[in-house]
Amino acid sequence: MPRPKIKESLARSGIEESPVRSGIKESSARSAPSPTTSSASPRSSCRPSDSPSAAPSTTSATSTTSATSVTFPKLLTVGLAALLALVTLLSPTAAAATPADDDGPDDERFAVAPHFTGAAFDICNTPSLAAMRGWRSSSYHAVGIYYGGRGRHCTAQPNLNRNWVSEVHDMGWQVLPVFVGSQAPCVYAKNKQGVRIGKEPAKQGRSEAAQAVQEAQALGILSGSPLFLDMEAYNVGNASCARITLDFVRAWNHEVRGRGYLPGFYSSADSGVRQMEQARQSGVGDLPAVIWFARWHTEAAVYEEESLREDAWHHSRIHQYAGDVTETHGGYRMAVDRNQVDAPVARIG
Repeated sequence: MPRPKIKESLARSGIEESPVRSGIKESSARSAPSPTTSSASPRSSCRPSDSPSAAPSTTSATSTTSATSVTFPKLLTVGLAALLALVTLLSPTAAAATPADDDGPDDERFAVAPHFTGAAFDICNTPSLAAMRGWRSSSYHAVGIYYGGRGRHCTAQPNLNRNWVSEVHDMGWQVLPVFVGSQAPCVYAKNKQGVRIGKEPAKQGRSEAAQAVQEAQALGILSGSPLFLDMEAYNVGNASCARITLDFVRAWNHEVRGRGYLPGFYSSADSGVRQMEQARQSGVGDLPAVIWFARWHTEAAVYEEESLREDAWHHSRIHQYAGDVTETHGGYRMAVDRNQVDAPVARIG
């Protein structure tokens, strides 16, 4: 369902910014969550699967006995080969067996990125500078901006430019840049199904990561900053789809890291975030450095998410706990999503 654009109208003695979005945020995948505690997507406990790598062949030493007899060394060799094949089948693929650090540790990027703990809001259309000044009176001190990507719903962003980013930063706002790229082949939201990942997920992931970095740089977002890939809710129970999505995300992460930024990841707690945690526990490399999970109709609970182990992504988490909530601050009324942050934020220069 299309989302109406933000419009400005009179409020008190100033201008009221009042986006009415019929319960839709960046994607209709987040609309109409269940009235009980839930993530922003249908639940699925199915684990994504990677194709097991082929077991290496093993040849035995030449036997000194006749063809009808089997020596102990040959039995031992055959047994070891069978054991090795079993271990290989139970392990992640070779490319995912060990967490990769090809482009340097994330610690170097965390060292330069500012760290923020507190409340943030995100909104589809970037608010005016006047609205951002008005909202300085709120409890929020960080803002999520949808700055690029072929899957971005609010493509017309008249307020978003390098000057806006600099000005809001000077006001004291922290910035969380969100890139809405290609979506999982099994994405739920109908308005995202036209931008699904194609037949070459790794190549596509690298290409879109390069675009994400270039567009961030154009806004004055410096290296070391987190860039969040928005992957709307999808069916993680579809093994083929989950594998393609993970290939895309890992390639995107690898390229973003290689260009000096921190790869972040936003998704529903019960789909993309669950898959990232399962991949982490399996020893898969090139995973996000920062995780932003959506679970609505609950209190802010950054470290109490059931899809994540408590020790995972420590001080690198954001919880989106409410969506499309209308608030008024400083004379400006906006419908926003509420977030609690314990994570690095953008460097602005």
